[in-house]
Amino acid sequence: MSDCIFCKIVAGEIPSTKVYEDDEVLAFNDIHPFARVHCLIIPKMHVASLADCAPEHQALLGRMLLLAPRLAKEQGLDAGFKTLVNTGRGGGQEVFHLHIHVFGGGDPVRRT
Repeated sequence: MSDCIFCKIVAGEIPSTKVYEDDEVLAFNDIHPFARVHCLIIPKMHVASLADCAPEHQALLGRMLLLAPRLAKEQGLDAGFKTLVNTGRGGGQEVFHLHIHVFGGGDPVRRT
């Protein structure tokens, strides 16, 4: 989708701080973190939300969820972490490209 910010990140049109990438998935640091560690896991293919997923997305969803603990560990969240998937406008979704938030480690470090 040409107007989707996450599709533009996947295409390299908008920079991001990548923490993981493979053929199907990209993970990068959130630009407005709500914790010391806060990254997003997105599919490279555009899927608007979790509500738009179908049986053919099962393997992709599993891949994304299994990546969360790996990234959390790599980012030093050994004591635990949270995951969040906002779905739809009523569910707090702001960017309509499926994404999983992985976060933890206390309050973010604010830079001035």
